[in-house]
Amino acid sequence: MSGYIIRGGIPLSGSVTISGAKNAASAIIPATIMTDEPCRIENVPDVADIAVYLNILRRMGAEVRDAGGGAYEIDCSGVTTHTATSDDMRKLRASYYLIGALLSRFGRADVAMPGGCNFGAPRQIDQHIKGLTALGASISIKNGVLTATTDGRLHGASIFIDGIPSVGATANIMLAAVTASGTTIIENAAREPHIVDLVTFLGLMGADIHGAGTDVIRIHGVDKLHGGTHAIIPDQIEAGTYIAAAVGTGGRVEIKNVIPKHLECISGKLREMGASIFESSDTSVIADGSGRFRNIDVTAMPYPGFPTDMQPQAAVLLCLADGTSTVTDNVFATRFQYIDELVKMGASIKVTGRTAIINGVQSLTGAPLKAGDLRACAALVIAGLCARGTTELEGVRYIERGYVDVVGKLRALGADITSVGAPALSDMAI
Repeated sequence: MSGYIIRGGIPLSGSVTISGAKNAASAIIPATIMTDEPCRIENVPDVADIAVYLNILRRMGAEVRDAGGGAYEIDCSGVTTHTATSDDMRKLRASYYLIGALLSRFGRADVAMPGGCNFGAPRQIDQHIKGLTALGASISIKNGVLTATTDGRLHGASIFIDGIPSVGATANIMLAAVTASGTTIIENAAREPHIVDLVTFLGLMGADIHGAGTDVIRIHGVDKLHGGTHAIIPDQIEAGTYIAAAVGTGGRVEIKNVIPKHLECISGKLREMGASIFESSDTSVIADGSGRFRNIDVTAMPYPGFPTDMQPQAAVLLCLADGTSTVTDNVFATRFQYIDELVKMGASIKVTGRTAIINGVQSLTGAPLKAGDLRACAALVIAGLCARGTTELEGVRYIERGYVDVVGKLRALGADITSVGAPALSDMAI
């Protein structure tokens, strides 16, 4: 079984370059199916999820060429199928984006239901279905495959996303609506940077979309999309994770290739804890941590609020804060499965509903740990870096889904972290 061995207590120092945003690439790559002209996608992160997506396109008949330097040339003119039901589909949380893309191009989609991280309940796609149905699609689910069909061209509609603005539903509805007849209005739309990045790419392909970055998006349908070249934005969550690792270890790290504005929702809360985070250029920030953190309350909310994908990393830092803090997640109700692992390290945490109550301790101690999802794994890596002694971490396949060369990047910052394979970590002499 693969895992990491982390010997903690070393302040990180130096600089790290952030890769392209996995969440943006997960929507932009399937969007290339919507045209029969070649596309060039740059700054593509070299992570497992994106490799799986590229393989899915190849299986469907696309020509995918690695152009080097994180760029891929994708030609979907050879894609003639509206079916994507391979086992690879069930490995992905964001496989549902193929529904909107295939509907847009072929008027039909047969797509395996999404997989990815397990947050304790089947992933809900009710808002996707509601939106696509409003556009004129008929939806059925049988044997784990969602089938969407339309008698003709999809048509524009006014769609309100219920409850928390759904990033996935916003993107999927946009993908389907860009070639629908008439105008589509999405209200209570997600505002995340990767939604804006998807709109930018679709605009380069000829789509007519207005309002990205606000809660109302208007889409005027066009007859056809063409190819385009686009560079994916830097990964906001990867950057936030390295900021947390730097300040948690009491280190000083320059985080390069970022959009500082995208990080403010993260940096603001960490500054409230007592960390020093400031812009060193238009594309970089410096994270500097020293001394104890202050206790604060963190609530994970849709952008521009504090990201749910950063709440496990924030919880680790608050384990080392003075006094009592709370972490509340208003996006995912069951995203606290990592808490038991932190308790093994000496953390004092109690979970009540959507809120974790954290009483700060003097230090964490290394322990055998097992991650259950992508961001939890990132948080446990940070915990191991901050802890005294040695941490043995299993389940690292999750972090490798979404972080480029995390071991190499951390080692370059001075971390004592090693990737190991079979036999099981607990059987190894260290």
